[in-house]
Order: sequence, then C-alpha cells, then structure tokens
Amino acid sequence: MKYLSKSSVTKLSYLVTGCAITVHKALGPGLLESVYEKCLLFELEKKGLHVLQQVPITINYEGNMIDSELKLDLLVEDTIIVELKAVQELLPVHSAQLLSYMKLLKKPQGLLFNFYSDNLTKSMKPFINEHFERLPVE
Repeated sequence: MKYLSKSSVTKLSYLVTGCAITVHKALGPGLLESVYEKCLLFELEKKGLHVLQQVPITINYEGNMIDSELKLDLLVEDTIIVELKAVQELLPVHSAQLLSYMKLLKKPQGLLFNFYSDNLTKSMKPFINEHFERLPVE
C-alpha cells in the first residue's frame, strides 16, 4: 500500500499508535526498549504492515555517502519512522534525533513513544515535516 497523501499517512499513524498502545497495555512500563521494539514489530506485522527494524542511516554529506552508527528503530511502510524510548522523561535530544532521521531519510512523519510512561498516549509525540506538507490532502 502506498501512503502518498496526508490522510493516508495520518491513517497509518493512527494504526501504528494503536499497535503501540496494545503493546504498552500488555507489558506496562519498566522493560527494556528492545523488548517493546520487538513486540511492536510483531504487532505491526500482524496487521499486515511492512516494517523494517534497526535501519542503518547513511548520510549524504557534500555528495559523499557516509556510513554512520545511526540506526532508527522501526520504519513502517517506508513512510513513518518510529522511535521508541523507555526513559523516565523524554528530552529535547530525543525529538531532535527523530526530526533528523526524518530529514535525512525524507520521510513525512515520525512517532516518538516513551514506554516508561503510565499513559503512552499522553507521552507520545508525533512529528511531521516539509515532506508531509507537500503531500496532497487525499
């Protein structure tokens, strides 16, 4: 399935968020980030979504492709970057990391989930960028 409109990306975002909530309700806070990542991957694939895990990020610097140590947690349908944390408090650096990944990979949306929270919905942060803004509404 192609996600080439604002509404289709938003719909996908709601589906991903629902899967994250399912995982959080089942496991609760207090586990390692890697556990939540594996369970969310399972949940997303169960919904029939194409998901890549621990995707390496190559940086185009002045026309040179440079390998980095950067890896994003999950890439859903080649459209939404999902970053998972299991920390007491999300810091600005966590948001900056996700926004940078979105820019480098030219993806329209990113979702930042903190599984340490008692309420995943209140602690999650969705992000969009200029790639989202360029998409048609329908």
